[in-house]
Amino acid sequence: MRQSILYTITQKKSSGQKMMAALIDPDKNDRRSLVRIVQNSQMADIDFFFIGGSLLIKDELDQTIALIKEHSEIPCVLFPGSVMQISSKADAILFLSLISGRNPEFLIGNHVIAAPYIRQTSLEVIPTGYMLIHCGNTTTAHYISATLPIPSDKDDIAAVTAMAGEMLGFKLIYLDAGSGASHPIRPSMIEAVRQSVEIPIIVGGGIRSALQAKQTYDAGADILVIGNALEKNASLIQQLAEVAKNPGVIKG
Repeated sequence: MRQSILYTITQKKSSGQKMMAALIDPDKNDRRSLVRIVQNSQMADIDFFFIGGSLLIKDELDQTIALIKEHSEIPCVLFPGSVMQISSKADAILFLSLISGRNPEFLIGNHVIAAPYIRQTSLEVIPTGYMLIHCGNTTTAHYISATLPIPSDKDDIAAVTAMAGEMLGFKLIYLDAGSGASHPIRPSMIEAVRQSVEIPIIVGGGIRSALQAKQTYDAGADILVIGNALEKNASLIQQLAEVAKNPGVIKG
């Protein structure tokens, strides 16, 4: 029987192991490209697939998860952008509360609607404090959530927001520059958040190179999420997975 995903994350964090997740948007990959990404991810031995997007136009969530499971044994974790993105075919769900914003629908409103549906599944529910960080572009997540992201140079705001999230009982903190960010979250912000919380930190958005991945890990991220870059270069997953296994392999 597989250990819980949260237990795996906390145990790996405790032992200093870095983790990696590939973000799969069901709207953005045809079957052939998705199979290539999944196979490359399996060979790279990454830790998780995160599945979801800010806006799903196609009704292909279940099919996407089924295809991933057909070609891989890597756990599938829902990264939902709305209450429509719930599937019992996944292994777990990041129960995201957008703590960087002040829109009540994304703080608690959608959760009330989703809770009874999730309760009917066997999904492992992982309460996650989700923080949008402005990194150059207005992303789909910013627009859909109708919230202001935290400015990229406001390390103190990010730190105390994460601190409040931990005090509220969230099990993970997710710092996200958003799909299409022009640059990754600054290492100084990740460091500030790392110093303010003890729970695992996920960081995603704008990471396009091994050096950027190393800087993200070195700053204190426990899980790195790569998304858009995979759609353009599926082999990038192997390079970044090597950094996760050995962050010292790339010289800063």
